[in-house]
Amino acid sequence: MSTKTQQRLSATSLTLIGVAFVIAVSISNQLFKGWRIDLTENGLYTLSDGTRNLLANIEEPVNLYYYFSDQATESMPGLRSYAERVREMLEEFESEARGNIRLQVIDPLPFSEEEDRAAQFGLQGVQLGTLPDPVYMGLAGTDSVDNEEVIPFFQPDKEAFLEYDIAKLVNTLANPDRSVIGLVSGIDMAGSFNPQTQQMQQPWVVYQQAGQLFEMRNLGTTFDEIADDVSLLWIVQPKSLSNDTLYAIDQFILGGGKALIFVDPVADVDPMSMEGMPQGMPPMGQGSNLQALFDAWGIEFSAEEVVADAQLALQISGMDRRPVRHYGYLGVDAAHMSADDIITADLNVVHLAVAGFLQATDDSPATIEPLLTSSSASQVMAATRFSYLPDPGSLQTGFVAGGEEKILAARVSGSLPSAFPNGPPAASVSSADGDDPAAAGDASHLSRSTGSANLIVVGDVDMLADHLWVQVQSFFGQQIANTFASNGAFVVNALENLSGSSDLIGVRSRASFTRPFTRVEAIRVDAEARFRETEEQLQRELDETERRLGELQSAREDSGNILLTAEQQNEIDRFVDQRASIRTELRAVQRGLDEDIERLGTVLKIINIGLVPALLTIFVLIALWRRNRSERA
Repeated sequence: MSTKTQQRLSATSLTLIGVAFVIAVSISNQLFKGWRIDLTENGLYTLSDGTRNLLANIEEPVNLYYYFSDQATESMPGLRSYAERVREMLEEFESEARGNIRLQVIDPLPFSEEEDRAAQFGLQGVQLGTLPDPVYMGLAGTDSVDNEEVIPFFQPDKEAFLEYDIAKLVNTLANPDRSVIGLVSGIDMAGSFNPQTQQMQQPWVVYQQAGQLFEMRNLGTTFDEIADDVSLLWIVQPKSLSNDTLYAIDQFILGGGKALIFVDPVADVDPMSMEGMPQGMPPMGQGSNLQALFDAWGIEFSAEEVVADAQLALQISGMDRRPVRHYGYLGVDAAHMSADDIITADLNVVHLAVAGFLQATDDSPATIEPLLTSSSASQVMAATRFSYLPDPGSLQTGFVAGGEEKILAARVSGSLPSAFPNGPPAASVSSADGDDPAAAGDASHLSRSTGSANLIVVGDVDMLADHLWVQVQSFFGQQIANTFASNGAFVVNALENLSGSSDLIGVRSRASFTRPFTRVEAIRVDAEARFRETEEQLQRELDETERRLGELQSAREDSGNILLTAEQQNEIDRFVDQRASIRTELRAVQRGLDEDIERLGTVLKIINIGLVPALLTIFVLIALWRRNRSERA
């Protein structure tokens, strides 16, 4: 066979291989359309089971409009990378919804109809860097009756809650009816006539905010059943509830109902009678508990103990109007909130006053996940120390930090048993011999929760009061609320989260799309530790030299002479030389840090650029050698 013929055959073969490759790709795109495999470590592109269930239950189509300024952000690769992450998540929602979600990706160019439409939806155009035009990266959604929901802007720092935010928007559009919240409160939050001042008291701001989002229904504190349309109980300061009421709450929660519960060892907003008390004494707050239910659910809460905290203590005005830190008034900052729970992940500070703490019993059937905790510089004190406390500074006397963080608020979940194992209270007497509830005549009694219960329990009631988190001012007849703490946001987040479906509650924070260089961070931490150690050595040498110089000066007979002795000068010279040596070592440690990182980068470059191609080349050469050998044979 001639050389030209061989070349012609080789060219023909390459052409046929190329055509076959294109055909194979086209066929595979059709045959395997919709097939996905998620190889990321944390399953970043795999929807949670809660989201899948939520999307499977959508009855009418939902339209999603993802507005992203694609052209305007060509010079911002970091933002574009996250925008692509959002788009892929939305496409995963669309694929999983089986036609019930219709997604449109829109680039709102400046002065275009798309930009006007984005502004009408309420999406935020953010001015970034030196870009002349605002950048859009938000989501708008509509349902079949033109209800609208929006995510104004996808913040990259909230990436862990990306799936939850989208799922919440879709769930709200798929279920537009407002949830009914049953309020069970031992104090008046809704406002009423005050006979002492002869004026109407305004509703608490947190109650007003909840009323704007939900249908509030006051159940009182005496009832024996809860309507089927109530999806959530908001229990505040429960005191001396009857067994019938406790049983109704117990069965509601075991049947799948949610509850947001506020109890308190000393609730200042619910003072006891001042009759017989010394004049001028501040009122003593009443305590509250749900001990019968908590005992059955494995939750320990003492109405006789208060958490005092030296680190989180707030500053208030003392007896002589001078500021004093009140160890019972706590400002729980972000460092002591759960960063993995949607309720607290985006809050700044939550103020509490004379709060109690929660903990699980040894045999608790419940899972208790902390939302708010004290610092390790906290101590448990008797609630009586906070009764008629004229001087908050006295709490500092004898204070000893326990070194353990206490749970101030928690999410409680799991399969919970009934606090009434023998059935309704009226039947418990007749079935005290241990017979089952059915024998007592109530076959509808639930002895255990039908699924995983969902509760949020907070050990403080005062945090709901206006004075701890919001300042209300009258402006031309309108009430303007200026918040200085996140108490209201905590409550609204909790109500929104619990009033959603169980599937939505199960969609919690996920891993971040960004992956840190853990090896580099480990090198950096090790180098910084060595740097600090060497620096501390230098400081010790400096302190020792100053001490030595002081001793030499005090030992001199001519102490008034400011001139240095030969011994003192030698000591100084020795230290100067040693300080130069230690600083040289410090610089060497810092250079070592950079060298270690550069060395790691060089190794990775060699592997990616040299080793992998070399291995592929060797593999191809071996394959060619084996083929030629077989042809010769």
